[in-house]
Amino acid sequence: MTVRKAWIVAGAAVAVGLSFVMLLVVGVYIVAGNLAGGVGGASKALAKGAVPAAYADIVRKWGNLCPAINPALLAAQLYQESGFNPKAQSAAAAQGIAQFIPGTWATHGIDGDGDGDRDVWDPKDAIPSAASYDCKLASYVKDVPGDATKNMLASYNAGAYAVIKYGGVPPYKETQNYVKIITTLEESFAAPVSRVDPSKQAAGAIYYAQKKLGTPYLWGGEGSAADGGRFDCSGLTQAAYDTVGITLPRVANDQWNAGPHPDRDELLPGDLVFFSDDLGNSRAIRHVGIYVGGGYMIDAPRTGAVIRFDPIDTPDYFGATRVTEDGAKALPTTV
Repeated sequence: MTVRKAWIVAGAAVAVGLSFVMLLVVGVYIVAGNLAGGVGGASKALAKGAVPAAYADIVRKWGNLCPAINPALLAAQLYQESGFNPKAQSAAAAQGIAQFIPGTWATHGIDGDGDGDRDVWDPKDAIPSAASYDCKLASYVKDVPGDATKNMLASYNAGAYAVIKYGGVPPYKETQNYVKIITTLEESFAAPVSRVDPSKQAAGAIYYAQKKLGTPYLWGGEGSAADGGRFDCSGLTQAAYDTVGITLPRVANDQWNAGPHPDRDELLPGDLVFFSDDLGNSRAIRHVGIYVGGGYMIDAPRTGAVIRFDPIDTPDYFGATRVTEDGAKALPTTV
């Protein structure tokens, strides 16, 4: 939503570009059909910049504390709990980046950095404590059938007794949703090891965005009548995906977590592409567009400009997200 270097597209070029995008709309359906059910999967390593640099090494180290967790899963929990905010405090008195309540911290907080204290507000203590607590829960339910990670997450939400009683994830809607949310978010924080499946909704999102070419930018704009049909960058991407039934968060740095992250040479039309002045921290992302192929995106760049085609290969290119319906649904409403 902030200023980026401008690249002005002449009217004739836009007309040609529209035809180009319409071909891509057809092409992305073909690609989706050809790759549907293809190779997917993700490693347990963190995606580039997924965790703020100040915490990345801690998450990598402690995310391998036991087999039931991994760095991407631990990152997903921290993001879900606090959005990596070490000063977060909830109405229920949950505190810090890992949102421990005082009673749980008193029992399970550890001195993660070895400085002689246990400080719930210090991520160097709180992140190791979150990993240690996860592993402790996993040990309580180690003999329960099923997936050890899902049983651990269910224990985190409903208690180990419920998992033992039901022989796995208990039939509580809240618990089942929690397990699905964290395991889905895990995919967003993990670095893929192979090509990720294309979004089935990508073509519709592009179709919407290309109809908005030439629309003036408005900071905070969401395309409403009150906004005069104008958008800022994340307002445009949110509106485009809303037309195909996917609800994205309002701001760009949260939209980053709406799915897995393809490499630059694996981009497909419809992927969201992101830009930042800090290439090591997804929370610092400040701009987003919709990739259309050929090294270009449709974006709402800045005040005084219009929605247009822009190149993506700039020094501030951060990465891309292949939006998934489950990925978007898993995102917290506020972080």
